[in-house]
Amino acid sequence: MSTVEAGALSGLSADPKVPAKDATPEIEKLVVNTVRVLGADLTQAFKGGHPGTVMGAAAIGVALWRYMMRYNPKNPEWFNRDRFVLSAGHACLWQYIHLHLAGYDAWTLDTLKQYHNPDFGIAAGHPEIEFPGIELTTGLLGQGVGNAVGLAMASKNLAATYNKPDFPIVDNKIWCFVGDGCLQEGVGQESLSLAGHLRLDNLIVIYDDNSVTVDGSIATCFTDDTSAKMKAMGFHVIEVYDGTNDLTAIIKALDEAKATKGKPGFVHVRTIIGFGSRKQNTGAAHGAALGEDEVSYVKQMFGFDPAKKYVIPDEVYDYFQPVVKRGADDEEVWNILYAQYGKAHPVEYAELEQRLTGRLPDGWKDDLPPKSALPTAPQATRKSAGIAVQALVPKYKHFMAGSADLMESTFVNFKGQVDFQCPDTGFGDYSGRQIRYGIREFAMLAAANGMNAYQKGMVIPVCSSYFAFWQYCISACRLSALMGLRFIGLGTHDSIGVGEDGPTHQAIALAGFFRALPNFNLIRPADAEEVLGAWEIALDAEHTPTLMCLTRQGVPLLEHSDRAKVHKGAYTIFANYEGSEDPELVLIATGSEVWRAVESAKKLVPLRTRVVSMPLQSRFDRQPAEYRRATLATGKALAVAIEPWASYGWARYAHASMSLHTFGLSAPQETLFELFGYGIDTIVEKVSQFVESRRMEGKIVLPEVGDFEELLLGYAKKHAGPELDLH
Repeated sequence: MSTVEAGALSGLSADPKVPAKDATPEIEKLVVNTVRVLGADLTQAFKGGHPGTVMGAAAIGVALWRYMMRYNPKNPEWFNRDRFVLSAGHACLWQYIHLHLAGYDAWTLDTLKQYHNPDFGIAAGHPEIEFPGIELTTGLLGQGVGNAVGLAMASKNLAATYNKPDFPIVDNKIWCFVGDGCLQEGVGQESLSLAGHLRLDNLIVIYDDNSVTVDGSIATCFTDDTSAKMKAMGFHVIEVYDGTNDLTAIIKALDEAKATKGKPGFVHVRTIIGFGSRKQNTGAAHGAALGEDEVSYVKQMFGFDPAKKYVIPDEVYDYFQPVVKRGADDEEVWNILYAQYGKAHPVEYAELEQRLTGRLPDGWKDDLPPKSALPTAPQATRKSAGIAVQALVPKYKHFMAGSADLMESTFVNFKGQVDFQCPDTGFGDYSGRQIRYGIREFAMLAAANGMNAYQKGMVIPVCSSYFAFWQYCISACRLSALMGLRFIGLGTHDSIGVGEDGPTHQAIALAGFFRALPNFNLIRPADAEEVLGAWEIALDAEHTPTLMCLTRQGVPLLEHSDRAKVHKGAYTIFANYEGSEDPELVLIATGSEVWRAVESAKKLVPLRTRVVSMPLQSRFDRQPAEYRRATLATGKALAVAIEPWASYGWARYAHASMSLHTFGLSAPQETLFELFGYGIDTIVEKVSQFVESRRMEGKIVLPEVGDFEELLLGYAKKHAGPELDLH
């Protein structure tokens, strides 16, 4: 074996003790100061961006990209690369500059000049996942920490599943750069707590402690002893007291974190934001250009010509030049190792190769039971979702299924489950694919984004909680959709059917957000058959997250439900008449109200009534206009939506709705459905009254555009009695 091969296989090819060629203290100082001056110049060009962290944390960037991280700038997608997450996404220019210096082809000097440029480009105002060298879209502070934890979990699971003696084909590190804001946000604390519990020693968190935020000194709002807290969470904490200038100390600290076993690393680095400017150590250096005079001052401070812009001396490029060869050597040696692995372990190799495609193997839908094999007795759709979990998750290692402390209640536990845990705890091991997130909903989804982004589609996270608790996850779900990442979400106990848990647990308006979110599937299936259709949609959608809204209460298996038709978003599931005549009335329902609509339609004879199940509005909206008009009998029939959530959004499909206008109550399920107007007799009564109100001279006259009636407005309060305040 060659020296290059041996060095790379031992993981020491980025040896921090080997300096760059001619890396004298003067050269290193020039490199760091060049980064600082570029930060000042590039933010001033279009008078926008964040110069302060670029200038204060320049030495940290040099330590990472020149010495610490294992990556190949000529192949940013190399599978076994280290992953870097900039949780403090406002500091993206700091990352972009180092990607340029490290030799990424896409990150030219002209590309850097696009930062905050009105002509746009890849140098976005915060890091965006689709561009080379950027692992995830970050910037909403704290979520990058959760993303990094997810990346570390994916790496640990893949290593435990596929590594063999002498074949460490997955042995990378996950680096996460955080600022003061990331540690103040709740999701950051949730995620760090989870990482410490899981003992993710492949995770290294670098804290740029500059003690300044937009509003100024954090002393006005944050006085935690962060190092002590991180030690209490189970991290190995390393202190660097002059992170602004002491490159050697940073390299030593990061190297120690890399070598630490059994604990994630936390490198606490003190820096001076905006270093070199007269605005240093102030909020003014954080998020605004310094000003022309101040940029000139900075250049003079660091020995640069104030009249010249975007200067990168040749010595700086030379300093980073070894990175390109080192990255190519690392990848070449890994490729050799991987090829040898394929010969020695062909079964595992073939499975890993299949997973690298980002898809499940062909034929996976055949593993889902046919409708004829589904339970016919009323069953909660949360339990029906468990049918898919049992059919798919044990068989395909792509899935990592977990819950925020509600595993059995949401039916994501599966046969033969092994918990994803540090082996030393005795609770499981890293090959396990059952994840206990604890009561950390936000961190769960942020970590799911990291898992899926590790290698798109290679890991498919399944995440569950009560639907009402998904409000804690909204921000992470939004980023999932923005990044085109996939998770399978199960939101159970989805309506007033929660019953005695009361209004705190009864989601009323939450669906409105998810339905409005671009590139997001919110599916409310009516029965077990539609649940399996929802799973098909979720797994076919490789670049779209899915959240299924599932019942606690039982619903019957409907005669005409059809998983194939769920793919259209809405379809006719029942009609109370035969023949080709148009209906006079269309009842549109979702989830547990579909069977109620069917039973109501049976009582509405002789009124020609069609029932449409609409589990996925956004999918229906993308169907051809002819299909949509034919399904809803647009312009020919009255349409009434039936759903125990807020009515917002239904006016685009219906002329009226039977919706909720208050919060719920604590009472048995059936009591609540009757009280709020979803009893069969009430549905028939209210719909009949609405139809009759639209009859003129024996004919039904459709409302004008914009007219929309709330058929249950005030109903619950009237029938609950004056002693109950429904807000």
